[in-house]
Amino acid sequence: MSSFQGYRGDAVLAGVRSRKRVFATAAAEPVTAAAPKRQKRRDEPSLDALPDECLFEVLRRVQGARARCASACVSRRWLALLAGIRASEAVLAPAAPAVPDLNQEYLSEDDEADLMDLDGDVRERTLEGKEATDARLTAAAVAGRLAAVSVRGSHPARGVTDAGVSALARGCPELRSLALWDVPQVTDAGLAEIAAECHSLERLDITGCPMITDKGLIAVAQGCPELKSLTIEACSGVANEGLKAIGRCCAKLQAVSIKNCAHVDDQGVSGLVCSATASLAKVRLQGLNITDASLAVIGYYGKAIKDLTLARLPAVGERGFWVMANALGLQKLRCMTVISCPGLTDLALASVAKFSPSLKLVNLKKCSKVSDGCLKDFAESSKVLENLQIEECSKVTLMGILAFLPNCSPKFKALSLSKCIGIKDICSAPAQLPVCKSLRSLTIKDCPGFTDASLAVVGMICPQLENVNLSGLGAVTDNGFLPLLKSSESGLVNVDLNGCENLTDAAVSALVKAHGASLAHLSLEGCSKITDASLFAISESCSQLAELDLSNCMVSDYGVAVLAAAKQLKLRILSLSGCMKVTQKSVPFLGSMSSSLEGLNLQFNFIGNRNIASLEKQLWRCDILA
Repeated sequence: MSSFQGYRGDAVLAGVRSRKRVFATAAAEPVTAAAPKRQKRRDEPSLDALPDECLFEVLRRVQGARARCASACVSRRWLALLAGIRASEAVLAPAAPAVPDLNQEYLSEDDEADLMDLDGDVRERTLEGKEATDARLTAAAVAGRLAAVSVRGSHPARGVTDAGVSALARGCPELRSLALWDVPQVTDAGLAEIAAECHSLERLDITGCPMITDKGLIAVAQGCPELKSLTIEACSGVANEGLKAIGRCCAKLQAVSIKNCAHVDDQGVSGLVCSATASLAKVRLQGLNITDASLAVIGYYGKAIKDLTLARLPAVGERGFWVMANALGLQKLRCMTVISCPGLTDLALASVAKFSPSLKLVNLKKCSKVSDGCLKDFAESSKVLENLQIEECSKVTLMGILAFLPNCSPKFKALSLSKCIGIKDICSAPAQLPVCKSLRSLTIKDCPGFTDASLAVVGMICPQLENVNLSGLGAVTDNGFLPLLKSSESGLVNVDLNGCENLTDAAVSALVKAHGASLAHLSLEGCSKITDASLFAISESCSQLAELDLSNCMVSDYGVAVLAAAKQLKLRILSLSGCMKVTQKSVPFLGSMSSSLEGLNLQFNFIGNRNIASLEKQLWRCDILA
């Protein structure tokens, strides 16, 4: 049987008129003189005169990615024919002769690699927005050797369709990763071609593809036994049968994420988790119509699950979380994230902590029923907990945190409280404050009720802090920040004070004098009371500072000059965005920092475009944002 039989390459560019060859003549020559030349050129032999069957046989003998790419550029017809050639149909070059030809010029392995690496790593390709068309995807596939392809969005008129995906499958049978984001014209047929040709596929991400259904997933399950990661998001055609097939056939499946698929319910999730119980380590379920039954199955069969995310599951109640924990299957669970799940209550959270002995990180967001009542029991049950993140949980207060800290694991290192309106000053602190010497990182962000009094208490409780993030605490002043510095027994490394608009130069000076030897990252964005005096203190005291953000501060050219003159200071990242007092006078000083500077933000100031261009020449290694 001829290898041309079954060729479908014309579908790649269906409806597109073949490019005609036009030979222009010199303007000085009369039109009548050009006619014989055009007639003569028409009579010259050309490969275009061959029928598709013959040209197909010629093109499948083209060797090497560079030669195939060059052939694809000849015409749309050649591109379409090359797209129809499967890797198995390509004719390989004959074996090298036993006696080498001394007159032939050979390339070293390094030279050959340089030639093959056309515009970067040819093993990966990303098509985005208007560049995502069938023609571009086909051209990328013609060279072969692609291991990872991402299509993000699609051209509004000539977007990626099944034809382009089919060409990719035929040209790149060794494809290991495929991501299709917002590609509405790809259907089950395109996914079936991937399954038929790309048996080594390990990662599949389909997002916003409404034409893909269970039929396409079943084909993938049957044709891609090496699949390890599956992401399905906002695919209205996907239901339960496809997930069941994936669970049955993909024995190496390690990670699955199912988000916002209206037709997926308990049957699909349960079938998937039950079948992949031995390998499934990471599960994310979001915006699904599942109930307590799915969580019970996860709790019993999720013996390999280490990372579990449950988000926006309104039909899951307290019973579901309780049964999941008491099923005793989540012995390996290390990381759990729960977002907007009304079923997570104090009782449910305490049960999860009690029966998940390996739990190290817990992230709770918009869990309105979690309160102070469970934090003490939660801390006592979590024997190896290292990181607790709480965001927009209004019933958690500072009293609950004070009860949690003295009972937490000796390994507990990081606490984050963000947008919690309950985190505010307490009327009366306990007579004896607890001490948590294991805590190294503290984030209290965008909690409007948290002021100086609370910050001073936190400093006494956590004397070994190294990383402090107080972003958005506009009520904090020097009176609260200075006691925190005095209580700190360990050197601060990362300090983020974004939006602390009431802090002054006195606070920054005290910070760098006490911790300048260890401070590596300092962010003062939006601290409108910070002036050149702070930069003078930084230049004198900081020896390890690598990143400094002064966006929207009241620093001037003099402060920039002081920073540039500090010989021990080796800044890698500097932001002066929105610093209205920084002008073109700072250009020479910034240029003198070329030995260390890697990133420079000069947006929204008065340096000027011409001076920016001059800086780009001086700081040629630096990425300048202007």
